[in-house]
Amino acid sequence: MFYIFTSKLKRMLHVKSFAFNPFSENTYIIYNDEKEAFLIDPGNMPEAETETLHSFIKANELKIKNILLTHAHIDHIIGLQWAYDTFDVPVLIHSDEMEILDRASFTAKNYGFFFPAFRGEIQHIKEGEKLNLGLETVEIYDVPGHSPGSVAFYNQENGFVISGDALFMMSIGRTDLHKGDYDQLISSIKNKLLTLPENTKVYSGHGEPTSIGFEKEHNPFLK
Repeated sequence: MFYIFTSKLKRMLHVKSFAFNPFSENTYIIYNDEKEAFLIDPGNMPEAETETLHSFIKANELKIKNILLTHAHIDHIIGLQWAYDTFDVPVLIHSDEMEILDRASFTAKNYGFFFPAFRGEIQHIKEGEKLNLGLETVEIYDVPGHSPGSVAFYNQENGFVISGDALFMMSIGRTDLHKGDYDQLISSIKNKLLTLPENTKVYSGHGEPTSIGFEKEHNPFLK
């Protein structure tokens, strides 16, 4: 699905989503009219998915500035090495998530497939920092709980947040995986994500988009 948002200042970010791999993980590209882009959570697995992703980038003449990770669970990084090798840009990840990334080969083995350890340039990000796409800024929010270094990417001007696996439509991320913490996740959602404007569009790591207002009213985990 393809979404376009326009702010009062007529600055625009475009959001393109892809549902990839057996986990139906949402990979995102956000880009501006100058064709600068961030690739978020590359989960492309078979060759056909990789071609779909690459074809969209080439057809729209996008320049990938960075690869962003909301977190490093295996379903969100299956295409990470391909993305790094193809676009030769740093991978941005929270430092608290490095253990999860380092465990990826072990995790993949448990799911029955081979995944080599990632090799490439990594830069650490943290809450309070802002990433720039032209005149647009993407703010980083720490939302641990689903994993220790989970982050969300928020763009105020266009009213959307990429939430990773913290918040879903009428659900929340699982916390039974390595270093998951239910109480921490609920705190992250209530004290970070739910403080955003209610009309903020939420793009989750799985499933359909939702909004902060809808989740405040309908999400059974947040009552």
